[in-house]
Amino acid sequence: MRRSGLGDAMQTAGDRTGTGRALPAVIDRFRAERDERYVRRGLWNKLRANLHRVPVLDQALAAYFCATDPVTPFRAKAMLMGALAYFILPSDTVPDWMVAIGFADDAAVLAAAIQAVRSSMKPEHQERARTVLETERRRHTPTRHTPT
Repeated sequence: MRRSGLGDAMQTAGDRTGTGRALPAVIDRFRAERDERYVRRGLWNKLRANLHRVPVLDQALAAYFCATDPVTPFRAKAMLMGALAYFILPSDTVPDWMVAIGFADDAAVLAAAIQAVRSSMKPEHQERARTVLETERRRHTPTRHTPT
């Protein structure tokens, strides 16, 4: 007797995350492209709005640069874009407006995606992310005028 359900619909590639969970072997290209469009539209606004309060912005931006790198395999791009789409989503498991814990779930999802595709993350992605964030922080830091 054949069982039907999610297990039948999703082929797995074995344990690639180190968590004991199998990753899907087939990634839906339509969903991956939709996530990429969503990320490209919303990532920069989310970063700029949270420059001084979210500690994982460097990892999010490095993931973005990895996902948009032409040499990154499609599977890694899809996983990173999915995690970044979750990061941008305003209402997720723990809403981002909750002080101190609002970005904890976003950081966990992002860390899991980065861990799963760590061989695709290059030092250039990290360095570019640091450089861009430093520039953005300088640009958006209010200057204090001292009375003379």
